[in-house]
Amino acid sequence: MRRPCLLAIESSCDETAAAVIADNGQILSSVIASQQELHAEFGGVVPEIASRAHVGRILPTIKSALTQAKVSPSDLSAVAVTSEPGLVGSLLVGLTAAKTLAMSLNIPLVTVNHIDAHIYACGLGRSGDVYPCVGFVVSGGHTNLYDCCSPTDLKMIGGTTDDAAGEAFDKAARILELGYPGGPAIEHAATNGSDTLNLPRAWLKGTNDFSFSGLKTALMRLVDGGEITSAEDAAASFQSALVNVLVRKTVAVAKKHRVNHVLLVGGVASNRFLRRRLIEASPVEVLIPDPVLCTDNAAMIAACGYYRMQNRGAGGLYIDVYPSL
Repeated sequence: MRRPCLLAIESSCDETAAAVIADNGQILSSVIASQQELHAEFGGVVPEIASRAHVGRILPTIKSALTQAKVSPSDLSAVAVTSEPGLVGSLLVGLTAAKTLAMSLNIPLVTVNHIDAHIYACGLGRSGDVYPCVGFVVSGGHTNLYDCCSPTDLKMIGGTTDDAAGEAFDKAARILELGYPGGPAIEHAATNGSDTLNLPRAWLKGTNDFSFSGLKTALMRLVDGGEITSAEDAAASFQSALVNVLVRKTVAVAKKHRVNHVLLVGGVASNRFLRRRLIEASPVEVLIPDPVLCTDNAAMIAACGYYRMQNRGAGGLYIDVYPSL
C-alpha cells in the first residue's frame, strides 16, 4: 500500500531540485543541486549550460530526495513539477522526468506555476490564512506584484519592463567587479559603504511597473567616466536606489488594495536591506519565507502542488512547458 507522498521537481532556471511532502503537509526532504559555479565566470545564467547541467543532475537529485525522505518510487501517490515560467530547456528537463515517473508508476501528474509556488511558500508553517494579500516576487527573472485572493487566484498587477531586480544586481556587480551572484555581492559590499551617489529612480508614474535598466546604465557611465572611487559606496548607492523603488511601489499597492499582508518572495527577498526597509514602511504585516525557501527549491513546488491536486485535480501527460508568464 502506497504512503500518501508527493514528489516535486523544480528546474525552471539554474537550480535542479527535488522534494517529497507527506499528506499532512510535512516536508520530508528537500534537495537542491546548485549550478552557481558553472555560471560564475559569465556573471549570469547561460540557458544552454543550465539545461545541459539539469540533464546530468536531475536523476541523482530525485534519488537523493527519495532517500532522505525514506520512501521508494512505489510509495509515491503523485508527481508535481514546475511547468511555467522559466528557461524553456531547463523546464523541459524537469517536465520530461516528471512525465516519465508519472507514466511508469501510473500516478497523477500535477503542474505548478513557479511564481504561484513562491507566493504559496510564505504560508508554509503558518496556522492562519495569509489571503487576501499582495504577493511581491523579486528574483533574477521576475519583479512582479500580484493581487492574491487565494493560492490559485492570483492577478498580476505590476511587473518589470526590462531588467528584473536580481538581474540588475548581477549586472551592477559585474560592472563593479564584485563577483557572482550579484545580489549577495552587492549587499556585502554595501555594508561597508554609504549612499553617496545620486543615482536615478524610475517611478513610471501611474503604473505599478518597474524599470532598472536606466539605473544600471547610470552606474556604468559613472564607472566608465572614472567618477567612482569606492566600490562599496557605489554598491550601497545602487542598492538604496533599487530598494527605494521596490518598497515605495509595494507599499502604494498594499494601501490601495487594502490587503491583510504583503508576501515578499523570490531570491532577492533574502536581501536584509530590502527586508528591513519593507517591514518598516509597510502598512500591514510583511511575511517572508525562511531564506532556504526564498531561492528556487522544490519544497515550495511540492506544497503548492499538493494544494492544487486537492483543489483542482491532476493534469495529463499531454501538458507542455510555458516559458513566459
